Amino acid sequence: MASLQHLSNWLRHTSLGWTLATTALFASSGSALAATDLKVVGSWSSLALHQDFEKPFWTKTLPEASDGQFNVQMTTFDQMGIASSDVFRYLSNGLFDVGMTSADYVVSDAPELEGLDLPMMAPDVDTAHRVANAYMPIAQRTMNQRFDSHALAIVPYPEQIVFCNTPIKGLADLKGKKVRASGRSTGEFLQAIGANSVNLAFNEVPGAMERGVIDCAVTGSLSGYSAGWQDVSSYLMPLPIGGWDYVLTAINNKRWNALSKQQQQLLTEQIQQNFVKPVWENAHTETQQGIACLTGQGGQCEHGKPASMTLVEPSKADEQHAREALGDHVLPAWAARVDAPTRKAWNNQVGPIVDLKVPTP
Repeated sequence: MASLQHLSNWLRHTSLGWTLATTALFASSGSALAATDLKVVGSWSSLALHQDFEKPFWTKTLPEASDGQFNVQMTTFDQMGIASSDVFRYLSNGLFDVGMTSADYVVSDAPELEGLDLPMMAPDVDTAHRVANAYMPIAQRTMNQRFDSHALAIVPYPEQIVFCNTPIKGLADLKGKKVRASGRSTGEFLQAIGANSVNLAFNEVPGAMERGVIDCAVTGSLSGYSAGWQDVSSYLMPLPIGGWDYVLTAINNKRWNALSKQQQQLLTEQIQQNFVKPVWENAHTETQQGIACLTGQGGQCEHGKPASMTLVEPSKADEQHAREALGDHVLPAWAARVDAPTRKAWNNQVGPIVDLKVPTP
């Protein structure tokens, strides 16, 4: 109830601000065209994806590129006090126009989106990028049917790797340990290798790690560094068992359909060229930059003082074990949660990229 109140207050505030701004504009120039107002809700405010890419694009790049056609008021879901899993629910109700959140956070409402980011499916950034591109038609259909929204973009966080506060030498050492998963399919992966999956919000992890509630946790390397996980963990294993934690950007269908064809084209082109493309280019170095900041190895940390976590390099046996858990357990479990058209689309569009096939339940 408190979250809804936060949202309502923000909406009333932004609407009043836009009304005053528009009145001033018309008063100064009777020939001026009214801007299209967009209420935009971004992802985690403290992380680089929002600070370096989302916020600059929506508040500066897009308004300037559109010559003022788009007037953007932006906040983030954590600043508003709403759960990340509720972003697309609010978007579908039209309480704001554009929303961003991790696909993993909304799989209880939209299991189709899980197939975008299964553990160990895309072991490197180039494969992850190809998967994201191939998945867009599935994401588009899902967002339209589940959230009455139009998908605009799919971008990654750094690959989701393992932080532990207890000694590990490889993947097998996670057996019996309490591990915070970054999503439902990651939790199923952890169960498959004998670990105990724990469901915790991202911002709850440091306290839980410090108190011994969990032994390990999965998140992006630079995300973990930015959130201070190096202060409560000592071992880092850069195996992407949590995938890439893709963030989906979508616009409410009513707002999308109210845009002119020219505005739709402009928004689509701008978001691909000046948001999606730079994020993926940055993804090539962001994971390694996070590792350098967390361990002091593999380059210079450009984000602050490097920590001294122990780097645990995964072995070929670890990679093979992880791939078997994906094929034998995670993929069949996901297949049972989605319909036949989704399975067929996945096999046709994604399967050839990752050399996997979704089984028929």
